[in-house]
Amino acid sequence: MRDLVQLGSSQQKPLKTPEQKSGLRARRPEWMRVKIQDSKTYKDVDKLLDGLELHTVCEEARCPNIWECWGKHRTATFLILGDICTRNCRYCAITKGRPKPPDPEEPEKVARAVAHLGLAHAVVTSVERDDLPDYGSSHFAQTVAAIRAQNAKIRIEVLTPDFMGDTAALERVLRSGPDVYNHNTETVPRLFPRMRAKGNFQRSMELLGRVDAYRREHKSSMITKSGMMVGLGETIDEVLAVMDALRAVNCDVLTIGQYLNPTVKHAPIDRYYAPEEFAEIEKAAKARGFAHVEAGPLVRSSYHAASHVPEKT
Repeated sequence: MRDLVQLGSSQQKPLKTPEQKSGLRARRPEWMRVKIQDSKTYKDVDKLLDGLELHTVCEEARCPNIWECWGKHRTATFLILGDICTRNCRYCAITKGRPKPPDPEEPEKVARAVAHLGLAHAVVTSVERDDLPDYGSSHFAQTVAAIRAQNAKIRIEVLTPDFMGDTAALERVLRSGPDVYNHNTETVPRLFPRMRAKGNFQRSMELLGRVDAYRREHKSSMITKSGMMVGLGETIDEVLAVMDALRAVNCDVLTIGQYLNPTVKHAPIDRYYAPEEFAEIEKAAKARGFAHVEAGPLVRSSYHAASHVPEKT
């Protein structure tokens, strides 16, 4: 643990961005650079999603792994309930504003895309829909049901908002029977007011705790998962404290990656974490008992998601 603290301490000269002084975007270090690979497979996935009028977090959140996931693995993370979010988190590229009503055909469209891509592990997330009475939870449940109707063996992962703490909304999604329930912590408690104005760290922990209670009550094999970014100004001790909070609610899987500001209007990058720092962070997380940890500069919540959980039999 001494090595981890040393890597994140003020003794280390951090790779600061010039944004704090000039407002310009930083030149990324070598380990953060991604090669664009516009393959035929990538184009096929793009055409399929465009034809079904589906949104993905890969595009809307400007994920750096899109070339690998679409072009090599034929996987995509489906973004349901439209592409406009009711919240305005300072780190997120998704458009903020007044969303349109949910597309009633969207669950079936997602199911068709999952079947066409031949996915064994489908990940479904959404924008925040605080404008809806059920916060979009019924749409999540309908999407899970539609995918399951195509193939009962498909492993389904949902990555949901906090539903503003609404227990009925949460249970509606849980009753649909996802195999993995993911809710991202995103950052440390101290930074929530500045980065996630409508979010609440304790509310997120309570949601994951309720998911754990539900699976124990129903003797479910459902896996719980959460993810966070580093590089927003947190300390190593704060990252470790988030790990402890997640383990206190029996969270099974943790993903940690480098924050990248989508534009200069978003929260600036405080510093870049080096690959060896991520290795130490992963070691610290595994020591706390997480069943699986994915940590690295380009790691995102759905990156290599199929490898985070055991095969479904």
